[in-house]
Amino acid sequence: MSSEALWLFKQLNLHLEQEGRFQPREKGLSLIECAAENENTLCPGQRNAKVEDLWSLTNFFGFATETFVLAVNILDRFLALMKVKPKHLSCIGVCCFQLAAQVVEEECNIPSAHEIIRISQCKCTVSDLKRMEKIISEKLHFEFKATTALTFLHLYHTIVLCHTSERKEVLNLDKLEAQLKACNCRLVFSKAKPSVLALCLLTLEVQTLKSVELFEILLRVQKHSKISDSDLLYWRELVSKCLADYSSPECCKPDHKKLVWIVSRRTAQNLQNSYYSVPELPTIPEGGCFSESESEDSCEDMSSGEESLSSSPPSDLEGTFFFELEPKTKWQALSCRS
Repeated sequence: MSSEALWLFKQLNLHLEQEGRFQPREKGLSLIECAAENENTLCPGQRNAKVEDLWSLTNFFGFATETFVLAVNILDRFLALMKVKPKHLSCIGVCCFQLAAQVVEEECNIPSAHEIIRISQCKCTVSDLKRMEKIISEKLHFEFKATTALTFLHLYHTIVLCHTSERKEVLNLDKLEAQLKACNCRLVFSKAKPSVLALCLLTLEVQTLKSVELFEILLRVQKHSKISDSDLLYWRELVSKCLADYSSPECCKPDHKKLVWIVSRRTAQNLQNSYYSVPELPTIPEGGCFSESESEDSCEDMSSGEESLSSSPPSDLEGTFFFELEPKTKWQALSCRS
């Protein structure tokens, strides 16, 4: 094994040890999953819509996929620890986005809090954002740089390219990243181990390529990562269905372009006036942490708008990265036994 391969597997071992530490609390996610939609309880649809808003914000500012994936990780870890009312979600989402940008992006490229608030239309003030940042930071013990499915996707992708004799461009990383972002928009995939979710995406892509060599490399990666066949099959079916659903024209998706606002002077003035007219939101009292029987603290008496950025159709090549379910070929049936 080459020195590069040894280094890659060393990194893989390190992240495999750490992934559980940065995974959202499953019990908290389950409580959101079974919640009905009302003004006092956060439901899966509201969380998913907010993640799509974060995707749109990521594209608007031209940020990296890592920023989006990390923002979703911070959001889900926080939501799995806290009782959150829907009216607070907008402020929380923007705060998670800002925290992720501070970890990933160059400082000179990070917009001001005023600008993020204005573009996201979250209808909170800078002081609200600072207050929320303090709460999130304390609850997550200031641990923002996390091991995510994107971490494993990049590692697995590099390992495969390091060992294959096929063309290096055969596995399109942009396509895999776009598919991961689609999965991030579904709450259920926050329950999957990041290492498993990343391997599911790669194995599905290798199925479409029908490459025996790549498939055998992934089998070795699966064995090294100690991912069971049952776990891989279970999550791969869910990922496959998600990507098929996401490719459907009936599915609303975030706008995939880096957006540019062109507004008249009058509109700009109205935006500025409406921003400064937002009243200071009341202080967020904190309760006790989650007991084993229910979801954690609640953020009370914050009001925030829920203007969605995610209703526009796909606008670029990301829209071509999803596929429809097809009957399994003989090769696919073989690979499903992996």
